Amino acid sequence: MWVGKVQRKTSIKLVLTGLLWLTVQSGLGLGFHVANAREQATTSLPSIAWAELPEQGRVTYLLVLKGGPFPYEKDGVTFGNRERLLPQAQRGYYREYTVPTPGAPNRGVRRLVCGGEAPQPKVCYYTADHYASFRQVVPGN
Repeated sequence: MWVGKVQRKTSIKLVLTGLLWLTVQSGLGLGFHVANAREQATTSLPSIAWAELPEQGRVTYLLVLKGGPFPYEKDGVTFGNRERLLPQAQRGYYREYTVPTPGAPNRGVRRLVCGGEAPQPKVCYYTADHYASFRQVVPGN
């Protein structure tokens, strides 16, 4: 019985991720081009081009620019920067968003952390290791 519940939850997550992907593909191009023109904060952190993000990261990034809807309840909550790896900013400046990990039974470890006013953040960072390291996302095609 427990296995059936896990399989149903996994199936639901896969369906929601697919619907999310279709939604993003059908109507977020304009917001992405607006983001390309925005000035990005500079840091000494390594960078990653938008096109190099995993597919789920690109979808999450576009959802941030659109203002949602987000698949996880905790998406958009304040990121405290306790690790102090990102540039210092006033509390509330950074918000975190889940980058789904295929096959993970939970939110996984991948996140986007964006700084500035939502839905047009000034800068976003990607972490594939639950805040142990960050790379600044460089928007582009």
